This record gives sequence, structure tokens and C-alpha cells, in this order.
Amino acid sequence: MPKLPVVSGDKLIKLLTKLGYEIVRQKGSHVRLRKKTEIGEHNITVPKHNEIAKGTLNDTLSKVSLWNNIPKEELTKMLSKI
Repeated sequence: MPKLPVVSGDKLIKLLTKLGYEIVRQKGSHVRLRKKTEIGEHNITVPKHNEIAKGTLNDTLSKVSLWNNIPKEELTKMLSKI
């Protein structure tokens, strides 16, 4: 698996909106996104920080991978290109 890139919250939000997520709300520095998928409605919160912690990024990509049926490696590559 490729190494996780160092990304900002804005960059991750940009990737998620490309995947069909919509911004629902923002409270402080955290943005809530939502997408209706085949298996239900997926809600995810992204911290809008300059640098997202590796553990947070890993967890977010794992959940997005499961809900959208996209391999985590592919999401990582897509994130590197943004």
C-alpha cells in the first residue's frame, strides 16, 4: 500500500466532493459531509486543519473505501493527485 500523503482538510474535502459527497454543515473547524450510497446514507466529519493527522486520514479513507466500494490504495492515489 502506498504511503499516506500529508494533506489538508480542504484537499480531503475536495476529494470527497469529487466522489459525490455534499457539504451538510460546518461547526468550528469541522465539516460534515453526506452521500447517499447503495447501502445507505454515509455521513463523515473532516477536520479543516492545515495538516490532517495520519490516524484520522487513515480512518477516513478506510470508511470512504467501505461505503463507496473503492480500494483504499486508489483513494490514496487520487488524493496525491489533487
